[in-house]
Amino acid sequence: MNVPVSTKSRRPPARASSRARSASGERWIEPIAPINCTSACCHLRGFRHINPPVIVPRFTSVRVAGTCTSQLESRVIFGEKGIGLQLQEALTFDDVLLVPGASDVLPGQADTRTKLTKTIELAVPLLSAAMDTVTEARLAIAMAQAGGMGVIHRNMTPEEQATHVRQVKKFESGIVFNPITIAPDATLAEGRTLRETHRISGIPVVEPKTGKLVGILTNRDVRFATDLRQPVSQLMTKEKLITVRQNIGMDEAKRLLHQHRIEKLLVVDDQYRCVGLITVKDIEKAESHPNAAKDAQGRLRVGAATTVGADGIARTEALLAAGVDVIVVDTAHGHSARVIEAVAKIKRMSNETQVIAGNVATAEAATALMDAGADAIKVGIGPGSICTTRMVAGVGVPQLTAIVNVASATRPRGVPVIADGGIKYSGDFAKAIAAGADCAMLGSLFAGTDESPGEVFLYQGRSYKSYRGMGSLGAMARGSADRYFQAEVNDTLKLVPEGVEGQVPYKGPISSVVHQLVGGLRASMGYTGAKSVADFQANAKFVRISAAGLRESHPHSISVTRESPNYPMSG
Repeated sequence: MNVPVSTKSRRPPARASSRARSASGERWIEPIAPINCTSACCHLRGFRHINPPVIVPRFTSVRVAGTCTSQLESRVIFGEKGIGLQLQEALTFDDVLLVPGASDVLPGQADTRTKLTKTIELAVPLLSAAMDTVTEARLAIAMAQAGGMGVIHRNMTPEEQATHVRQVKKFESGIVFNPITIAPDATLAEGRTLRETHRISGIPVVEPKTGKLVGILTNRDVRFATDLRQPVSQLMTKEKLITVRQNIGMDEAKRLLHQHRIEKLLVVDDQYRCVGLITVKDIEKAESHPNAAKDAQGRLRVGAATTVGADGIARTEALLAAGVDVIVVDTAHGHSARVIEAVAKIKRMSNETQVIAGNVATAEAATALMDAGADAIKVGIGPGSICTTRMVAGVGVPQLTAIVNVASATRPRGVPVIADGGIKYSGDFAKAIAAGADCAMLGSLFAGTDESPGEVFLYQGRSYKSYRGMGSLGAMARGSADRYFQAEVNDTLKLVPEGVEGQVPYKGPISSVVHQLVGGLRASMGYTGAKSVADFQANAKFVRISAAGLRESHPHSISVTRESPNYPMSG
């Protein structure tokens, strides 16, 4: 029996096939039995596949119940040329809620550890966006200490960006390898310049030719020195130097520092050459931030954004030399030949380099980037609060569906997914992780913090900080035009912006914002009975809600007199 797909309910002739045409010009389809779907694309529970796509008459609206949102296509045929319009229903965070389940997991017991790339793990699945009003060295340091990671923006010269990377890498170390040193015949003036430039209090003194340790120049040695031409050899401490070997444990290092009432241990090799430093400050920092994201040498992790083409490769070389952990090929459209080529070139430069590529919103785009060597895929075409891509270009995919689409391609290959944009509350963060994202990248929620670039200013009695999209005119004029493939445009008036400039409320230290976001994620995992991120993604169930359901989800029937730190009433 054939079933007509039409605005009118009637039965077709008994022998009509799916390719037959009725006298009125309607097309018919054979009834198709839905099959159970176990793929990642059906993460939004309650949907099932229907295949092949439904063919419908011109101007007919069709709703097929119980189909998979990521695979159902409705096609309208125009004339005999077969020009078609493919439609797919797509959802974002406000369209769904997670369903609570049986649980023996308390929020504090939930484990939020996750993969950022194939080889890098984070204690907290959060990244700060590579935006010039969000992430520079100061915020990247705070993010790494909190267990996430910051991505340094690229609206600066490669040398300036590399300097920010070095500041993060040198901020905290188990052992400071290859420390700044000075020769015995250098002057006091040279020593002070080194101290001020690198913000260090003690400098090992080594023989220039052999690298052999002969002393250390400390604050006590130079505090009252006045002759800037005086050689370091006459000022340095050279007696009873406390030295250790590279394999010393931190507990033993703490004991020696306390026993000798000193702030630095000099690490030497078998030839008594200085190869590193252990400082009291680094030990204190490590104990204060036990979940900090660190590399094998105990240094904080940091990422940095680059672009495509020759400029992008040159920038990448400078970043790798500075010790960056992750290169982010950051463009508005990751499913581009130039982006794919850039990813492949960077991976050839150093196979150990971890490369995040984006932004994309489809499984096909993710597959192309993975084939090029990407170690993680960044998802998001137009969901950001300051992004106008969907309005300017008419292009984009609502973020929840985009995450599901990309995760369906990356999950079998073990490549992590990063949800970039559209997150307004900690609940959105939890939904993104449950839908298949391994990490989330945030901009607006971090833009108003103490550590973000820019000054706090007052507006109508409240404190704010500036925030702008990298597709805004101001950001594009400063250097981000190539992110939107407009690098050749020299006249600012000829730029086609895909973002806006604005302000966000001042939020205080970023550690407080991260605490609330992670607390919301842990609460969600507790409600759903998930002990780990993997459990959360495997067992999460979603329900779609109506506009009335969304209104019911927010505070209602009350005048709020005091804002909650994780539920802002104004933006």
